[in-house]
Amino acid sequence: MEIHLWWLELDLPAKEWLRENLEAEAVPDHVLAAVRSAGGDVVNGTLTQREWNFVETQSEFVD
Repeated sequence: MEIHLWWLELDLPAKEWLRENLEAEAVPDHVLAAVRSAGGDVVNGTLTQREWNFVETQSEFVD
């Protein structure tokens, strides 16, 4: 599922962690669980480059 669809369902603490830790190679389990719960996919314990780009450039506009 595209990030713009599941981002709206993601809880605020997970959003904040992702914004504060852009392009992290490893995402904590509680954030990964929130991403999966919202409908997102996790690849190798982190987000895709396209998803990180969304978090950096557009995530605040859709909260």
